[in-house]
Amino acid sequence: MLKSVIGAVVALGLGALPVFAEYPEKEIQGIIQWGAGGSTDTVSRAITPHAEAVLGGTVVMQNLTGGVGAIALNQVADGEADGYTLLFGAENPLLYKVMGLGDKDYSDFTPINVIARGVPMLVARPDAPFNTFPEMVDYIKANPKAVKFGSTGPGGLPSVVTAMINSETPLDVTFVPYDGDGPALTGLQGGAIDVMPAVLGAAIEGIKGGKMKAIAVFDTEPAPQLPEAATIVSTNPEFAKYLPWGPFFGVFVKKGTPDDIVAKLVAAYAEAAKNPEFTALIDGRGFKMLSLSGAEAEAFLAKWQSDTAWLVHGAGLTKASPEEFGIPKP
Repeated sequence: MLKSVIGAVVALGLGALPVFAEYPEKEIQGIIQWGAGGSTDTVSRAITPHAEAVLGGTVVMQNLTGGVGAIALNQVADGEADGYTLLFGAENPLLYKVMGLGDKDYSDFTPINVIARGVPMLVARPDAPFNTFPEMVDYIKANPKAVKFGSTGPGGLPSVVTAMINSETPLDVTFVPYDGDGPALTGLQGGAIDVMPAVLGAAIEGIKGGKMKAIAVFDTEPAPQLPEAATIVSTNPEFAKYLPWGPFFGVFVKKGTPDDIVAKLVAAYAEAAKNPEFTALIDGRGFKMLSLSGAEAEAFLAKWQSDTAWLVHGAGLTKASPEEFGIPKP
């Protein structure tokens, strides 16, 4: 009698177990680390619709700026590790520790896809009184503090490119801060600043439209999309030791997100990265496609952090040595 009662209770209990819905069963929040119109925003919004089609769900995108991207990163890091909040980030978090901007970086996240790498360059307002890098250097030397450089804060592309430049040719300029390269390039076109270190992908349309001009591409080879733009090594070969280097864009979830959800997201964004419409945007903007996940993504992030953290440390821009955080010297 007792066995039959227990059996009935067990059967009833099993029958009452919830049937778990397939992920995603609700909207996914996509937090973009930088402002509208910038490189991270453009790439994130271009790839995500194709990932949604694979996932069978909706990702609601939101720009959350401030703190050199730290506000967005901290919001995702402080949330649930359930796959319902994605961080669309760039390279900056890998320098937060050495820059004294925070105690978190991408080691607190699982990379879903390191999508692409950008090619850095210097652009100037069309009527700037210089057209080449050597001419710019000479003008700045003759007019200290007069040239206004756009900046997105410590750890961003502008700060790293500026660190490269100052390591070889110290520049006495005035820095003007912006929340991302999109707003900064808008400021450049409006005459609020004179020069902006930016990613080619964000500047190319403005250059082609005559709203800004290319001063130098920070790469060892010319950009096929802007073949007339001089590389920095063509006029200043001493920069070759820093190159190739570039910012990157990726999708991340908080570490601890269930493996099956991570696998679905990885598969969706890997497939999205192959979409012809998206690959055309990447090629047209001068980005270098990566589409890395898993161990490959982790290795890429580790190398980027090592190379760049020690570069900016050597330029005297860090608050602490990379060694203090176990970041190996390249």
